[in-house]
Amino acid sequence: MEVMIPQKIYGDRSGFNKLNKRLKSLIGDLDVNWKISITTRQWVKITLEGEDEEISMNLIREEWGEIPYSLSNINEGDVFFGRLIDLGKVGYGIYVDIGILKPRPKDALVPLYWLKRTFGEKPVRQMIREFGWVDYLPVEIRIEKVERLAQEIEAYFTERWIKKIKGWTSDKYDKLFIVGTISEKVERALVETGHSRDVRRIEELGLMETMLILKKGTHAPGIIKEIGPYIKPAKIGAIKFPRDEGER
Repeated sequence: MEVMIPQKIYGDRSGFNKLNKRLKSLIGDLDVNWKISITTRQWVKITLEGEDEEISMNLIREEWGEIPYSLSNINEGDVFFGRLIDLGKVGYGIYVDIGILKPRPKDALVPLYWLKRTFGEKPVRQMIREFGWVDYLPVEIRIEKVERLAQEIEAYFTERWIKKIKGWTSDKYDKLFIVGTISEKVERALVETGHSRDVRRIEELGLMETMLILKKGTHAPGIIKEIGPYIKPAKIGAIKFPRDEGER
């Protein structure tokens, strides 16, 4: 039995060990063996074999959900967790990979007119910069339109996700989005560089995606420069607020 979950393993591939530990605590007591692999687009595939493979698969689905895999499984109104992909390559919107691999890989388009209506009149590339978006960052979308023959999908962010983005970009705390390594490695880099004290909160957005909310007076560029060498080949996006007068 196989199940493909809406998590990706890429970058330094540290997600393999982390996911294996999580599977041990979830299904380790059952009569089942498992193998973790990734698809062509880095989605996680878990292969199960043993007496309890069916119950194990159900537990995994409950814990993480499942990617749709085929375009035929997508319907208007469906909600999916996907990953930003090919950011800044087109000016008419942004693409989200939600795990459609059949009949061919296909991403959902969040169109420019909707982005402008939701976040204001600005070009896509400006939004990407201001919102700290990087490829692989998780987002939650609702399917608005599916053209099966043309194989086109249009989607909008969910209300929940819009609220998150607007909150992140208005609370005056600089933030870092780190993709391509696990949160434990990010924490280790903060300890090694003495910057743990500059972080207000660490939030796991996915298996290999972490958000750092920095304390007031701590600015993203300085932290990026310090921790970057410790978390190669991770990518980092940032939400940066202007410095207050009197700050160095």
